[in-house]
Order: sequence, then C-alpha cells, then structure tokens
Amino acid sequence: MLRRTLGPRVSEKLRNFPVVALLGPRQVGKTTLARMVADEISKAAVYLDLERPGDRAKLSEAELYLGRQEHKLTILDEVQRMPELFPLLRSVVDDRIRKGEKAGQFLILGSACRDLLRQSSESLAGRIAYLELAPFDITETSQPRRKPDIDRLWVRGGFPPSFLARSDADSLGWREQFVRTYLERDLPNLGLRVSSELQHRFWSMLAH
Repeated sequence: MLRRTLGPRVSEKLRNFPVVALLGPRQVGKTTLARMVADEISKAAVYLDLERPGDRAKLSEAELYLGRQEHKLTILDEVQRMPELFPLLRSVVDDRIRKGEKAGQFLILGSACRDLLRQSSESLAGRIAYLELAPFDITETSQPRRKPDIDRLWVRGGFPPSFLARSDADSLGWREQFVRTYLERDLPNLGLRVSSELQHRFWSMLAH
C-alpha cells in the first residue's frame, strides 16, 4: 500500500480542530487514508458509510447515537448523503468542547461539491478544517523500494484502483466504468442536466 503525502496533514488538523473534512473525488482513497490516520493516531474510531442503509439507520436518532461517541473519532463517509447532519454536528461538537474534548471529534469524507462546502462552512464555522485528497502523484508512486514509473502513472492515471490494477487491461476496464458512473450518476447529482452520451463524446474529444 502506498503512503499518501497528505496523511501527516490530516493527523495534524485532527490534533487542532474538532472536525476535519477530507474532500476528493470518488475512489481517490479517502476511506483508506482515513482508516490509516485513525490507526496511526491510536484513537478509538467509529466508521459510518452513509451510502449503506444499515449505517444510515444508526443515525435515525443521530443526536443520541453521536452523543455516545465521546472520546472517539467518528468517521462519516459520503457525508453529502445526509446534509441534515451539519446543524446537529455543531451542537454535538460544542457540547464535547465544553466537556474538554477540543479536537479530533469527527473526520468527514465527501466530494468537494458546492452544497457540502456551503452547509458545512455555515454550520461548522470556526470548528472545521478542509483538506483535499488528489490522485497519486509521482512522489507517492516513487516511495522506498519502488522505482519511479512515470509511464505507468501517465497511462493509468493516479486513481489507486487504476494505478494498482494487476494489468493494463484491468486498469482500462476500471477507468471505463468509473467514467460511466461519474457521467451517469455523480454529475446529475451535482445538478448538471446534460445527457451522459453527450458528455462522454465531449470528454473523448478532449482526451484526443
């Protein structure tokens, strides 16, 4: 597993802010990095994926559930799926601050979409730090015991499932499915009402 250069900054922000938002596109490695950071800072952690019905059900009484997680790092993945959490997070965070827990309460993961940034900044002003995770860069793919592979990074790109795929064919297959999902699901969720076929032709034209 490749080490992410952003890891130390996430740890540093968690030592100084009650909430840290780790933003980036789908499949860029946010969840993996969040779990690694939680292990490294040796703090008990609770992980909730808000795209899972079971994890969403745990938050049916969110104030009660989150109130039980004192002195734990709560990781909320795909937090943009439950924007109604942000006003509640402010209340929970402030209550824990009053009890002496100044930092490291929540690590929220999501896409850097306009609504998430607006809602979180309005509700958690002064309580939240933002970091953005990008795909692998050349320094991350050139770690000890790994020689630089610029050609591989250029062909496969820096998304971990694509770069680390077993073969170029597997990498290509992953990228094709990623692009399809992004065009058919993610862009419409962001409010872009253009047909996925037209978007695909436009992207193909830019690529060539």
